[in-house]
Amino acid sequence: MKLATFCHEDAEPRIGVAIDAGIVDLLNVDPRLPRTMIELIQGGESLLSVVRQAVAGAPIISLSEVRLLAPVPQPPEFIGVGLNYLDHLDEALLPLPAEPTVFNKQTSCITGPFDDVVLPRVSTQLDYEGELGFVIGRARRNLSREEAAAAIFGYVVVNDLSIRDWQFMSGTVTLGKSFDTHGPFGPWITTADEVPAPQNLTVVTTVNQEVRQRGVTSDMIFDCVEIVAFLSRVMTLMPGTIVTTGTPSGVGHFRHPTAYLRVGDTVSVDISGIGRLVNHVVAEP
Repeated sequence: MKLATFCHEDAEPRIGVAIDAGIVDLLNVDPRLPRTMIELIQGGESLLSVVRQAVAGAPIISLSEVRLLAPVPQPPEFIGVGLNYLDHLDEALLPLPAEPTVFNKQTSCITGPFDDVVLPRVSTQLDYEGELGFVIGRARRNLSREEAAAAIFGYVVVNDLSIRDWQFMSGTVTLGKSFDTHGPFGPWITTADEVPAPQNLTVVTTVNQEVRQRGVTSDMIFDCVEIVAFLSRVMTLMPGTIVTTGTPSGVGHFRHPTAYLRVGDTVSVDISGIGRLVNHVVAEP
């Protein structure tokens, strides 16, 4: 299933199931179903089975009539993994990491899959990073590889937008990764059962329809399951946590000359079988 958070006719945010070119509003189907994505994620497979049955034959709202929001608007954590594609390491002239390179994006940076993203007044170095992300379901500490695979609830498309000068002024890189609106993801959660080969997906990023990045998730140094297992050595991953898995080569910072995003640009990230983000760059108000 493809699970979305959306607004319809200026009503409060709802959750629903995206089907073809429309969406089924779960509240209209059965008011006893969860009203937030976190609650739905916490319900696990048993609740997903109930939802599958409930939406069969239900009325569909056209996607053109709704505004899709980030599928998990307020996740407990937004975790990034950097330097996770060999070709990106090559363009950055960096050595192979022994362990995943982990950082935080502050959750205040989250925005919708088709919302505008802001070029802040303090920098001109806004860069794109098209990435596969995943959403944690149920997890605990010190997971085996099999347990880590079962902890992945589903997958999303992420643009890990970065302000490069602010990123490099801080060793944690968090500042440059956390500007408001610089965390678009979605457009929905594609549940794990519909992604049998997450390490065989194509990631394409375009700017104004020009292809800037084209990578395959099989080129990751640490795959999604390895990342979950690694993080679980440190923390209990909470349901709804978003983890993004690194970007392939072609980012603007390492182009010659550099090719940062500018006001008026449109950047899109498309991942086969998962979905697409499209965001326009605007000036900071």
